[in-house]
Amino acid sequence: MEVRSKSRLTKHILIPVAAWIIFALKHGYHEPWLNILAIPALLICTIEAVHHAEVLAHRLGEPFGSLVLALSVTIIEVSLIITMMLASGPEGSVLARDTVFAAIMIILTGMIGVSLLIGAIKFREQQFGLQGINAIITTLLAISVLTLILPNYTASVTGSYYSKKQLVFVAIASLVLYGSFVFVQNFKHKELFLPADEPGKEEGPTIARPSAKAALISFGLLFICLGAVIMLAESLAPDLENLIDRMHAPHSLAGVIIACVILLPEGLSAFKAASRNQLQRSLNLSLGSALASICLTIPVVAVFSICYNIPLELGLDSKSTVLFVLALLIVMLSFSIGKTIMLQGLVLLVIFAAYIFMTIFP
Repeated sequence: MEVRSKSRLTKHILIPVAAWIIFALKHGYHEPWLNILAIPALLICTIEAVHHAEVLAHRLGEPFGSLVLALSVTIIEVSLIITMMLASGPEGSVLARDTVFAAIMIILTGMIGVSLLIGAIKFREQQFGLQGINAIITTLLAISVLTLILPNYTASVTGSYYSKKQLVFVAIASLVLYGSFVFVQNFKHKELFLPADEPGKEEGPTIARPSAKAALISFGLLFICLGAVIMLAESLAPDLENLIDRMHAPHSLAGVIIACVILLPEGLSAFKAASRNQLQRSLNLSLGSALASICLTIPVVAVFSICYNIPLELGLDSKSTVLFVLALLIVMLSFSIGKTIMLQGLVLLVIFAAYIFMTIFP
């Protein structure tokens, strides 16, 4: 058992070390074939970072554990957005909006849709804490409208932009809403975000709580992995932009690609929880990530935009607004009674397919 534990630790150390070596080679030699190594290294290191965040999450317990995962993913997201904004020039002004919108749409329609479908196929019907989930959706709805829809209707600046003063206000509002959500979720009303203790409910296999030593090691490796992800993303950003240009695809596709890379490991965690009949944890992960994505990303890119005088276009176009409002409406209706079935998951997945199709063929 001890040998197996040491073998796993060695693997967890070697993965970020290998990623850093690949980054150093790519940075030093600029050979195109190194992208073949850099892309899987980025994906594997992202998954590894979320693994270490999960170790910390199990050590801390729910619902604080889901918060650790959401924050880790958001750090990766913000780093990738800023890197791509610097590499994209003038077209980078919409990248933050496209990435945040893509992340929220992927979570609300794709991630939650698959989770509901998996749970319904395996358990027919799943339950969750209605008050806690509705509290997250209410907060998400408010901040989504403030950041992604309202900029289209302000008069201070022409176009889908906020003025600097408005941008500062929205950044502060985002932090206030997220801070309030964290306080309610982890302190004031923690019980609303915990799985209901129902007789006969299958909770899935019990996962042993990691030791303090294991959590400390994962804490250190988490930052090493996050650093590798950020640096690899920076080195791959120009190549991604060139690829999209050669494909004659919309530049909003870059936001979708970034969001997919970021959300892949957390999506797997949400799917796994749903397959164990732990829908509450799955929804905590999914909706918590959507809220963290918008509430934490917008303030950081707003400060970056103001400090470096880079335009930040936040308002969605009419097509995206319709899809966004539709997704929010379906999610609110799906979670209105505290139970979910297969049909709700299928409806969300159809909206997800429409979003991807309309992004590629606008």
